[in-house]
Amino acid sequence: MSNTCALCNAELTSIDTLLGENKLSDGGNLCNTCLDKLSSTHQELLDNLHSFSISDIKKLAQTGKTEPETEQLMQEEDEVKSLSTFINPDEMPKDFYKRRLKEIKYQLAQVGANLSMFTKGEIKELPRILAVDEVILAATDAQFLKTVDAGMLLVTPKRIISVSKAMFSPVKVNEYLNEDITAVSYVDHQMSPIIKIHTEDRIVDFECFFDRLDAERFYGFIQKIYNQEKAQKKIQEAKEATPDLILEQLEKLGKLRENGILTNEEFTEQKKKLLDQLS
Repeated sequence: MSNTCALCNAELTSIDTLLGENKLSDGGNLCNTCLDKLSSTHQELLDNLHSFSISDIKKLAQTGKTEPETEQLMQEEDEVKSLSTFINPDEMPKDFYKRRLKEIKYQLAQVGANLSMFTKGEIKELPRILAVDEVILAATDAQFLKTVDAGMLLVTPKRIISVSKAMFSPVKVNEYLNEDITAVSYVDHQMSPIIKIHTEDRIVDFECFFDRLDAERFYGFIQKIYNQEKAQKKIQEAKEATPDLILEQLEKLGKLRENGILTNEEFTEQKKKLLDQLS
């Protein structure tokens, strides 16, 4: 098998081959860069890439048109796609499952997920776990602390999902909805850093021993969502409460002046300091 892209001849990366599954019908492969450029205007490549040959790809790149038989395959895939809002995940048609798996692997490649080979089982379960319109924003190799299960953490617009699977065991899925997460934290370690998800009633620890730098990148992404937004909310709440507190302090200053504890000059000086906080 060639280790270069059939379109641009660039050397294929591990992401192109491991996650992308960018194989063409004649045995060639596309790199994710070429696939990304073409699929931005030709969604059918993500839906049914394996039915295209390198000749089809080159023609699509030059003219924007595909062969009639390929277009028929696209129509059939669209019919399967229309079932997505009605089917039970356990009853997912085989063709629809394959298309969803390809979409998900493409999303993982797009977010730069660096997942170990031991997470293949978890990846295969994702079409049954993620909703059709649920996009992966970030992912990293992680598993519950003090377990031997392979696993991953995924971030979507509405939740963080833990997916883990021991050999010959069913997949385990745990979700943490955005509204339930109070914060996230990170414990650095040379070999296996820990990502903590904080909720109102517990803290869940995930160990990341496959790639420490990838774990840092993943945490850098989620802490902007779950820590900074909540901090901004607290700041805003404090700002909204500030005028009432200042008015209360002004009333106290007035009483101190009335009781002769503050002179008029001292009252004026303290009043100015309080009013400056409102500007």
